[in-house]
Amino acid sequence: MNEQASSNLGYHDFLAANRGGNLYTQIVSQRLGAILALTGYRLGLAPTALTLVNLVFGLGAAALIVIVTPSALAGSMPWWPFAIVAAVAWQIAYALDCADGQLARAADRGSPAGARIDILCDVVTQSSFVAAVVAVAVAYTPDVPMWFVGLFSSLWMVNLVTSILATSGSNSSIVPSKNLVVELIKLIRDSGVIVLAMPLILIVQPQWMVWFMVFFTVTNGLFLLASITFTARDALAVTSSPVGE
Repeated sequence: MNEQASSNLGYHDFLAANRGGNLYTQIVSQRLGAILALTGYRLGLAPTALTLVNLVFGLGAAALIVIVTPSALAGSMPWWPFAIVAAVAWQIAYALDCADGQLARAADRGSPAGARIDILCDVVTQSSFVAAVVAVAVAYTPDVPMWFVGLFSSLWMVNLVTSILATSGSNSSIVPSKNLVVELIKLIRDSGVIVLAMPLILIVQPQWMVWFMVFFTVTNGLFLLASITFTARDALAVTSSPVGE
């Protein structure tokens, strides 16, 4: 990209550089990400700067939930103001996660090191989110077995692993249909929806957090099984094809 073309980049250029996603991500997070990418571009920021700010917001939201949990459980303070702050912080963090890639691609500011730090920060923010969920669930439901906590935490990373694979060009959605009903069902795996649902549970009924864990343990487990099945089918189809066909 030449310097003159780069200097004329606008909101729609960054939005066009997004990597897609499920319905909420496309309608909300990628659009907010384009605004943040444009802002970063005009400030002369590297994509990694947006990645690191994303890390600060994601970790900050999770830390807030973990710190507040004992007091909220004791009834000495309400959940709603902290849940709202965490919800906003996680939405900004996810939009920044969309924005760093848009900035890298549209403004040609990407680098292999930047791609690696993006993945590492995703791992940290996802892990901190899981820690916040577990902290609330265990506080309100102390008899949650540790094996289940481990299973939930492990399977949660399926979301991150499959997202990374999807950027390699060798992986595609298991259900590629753009039918509205299908898109609505796929919202259960949309990161923007997930980080909004968790704070809403805190406001409505924090005792339900253990069921949040149950739901996503089952969902992610089924998705992992489906991913293995579909990928194995495609791999076997390639290896069983006659040579030269």
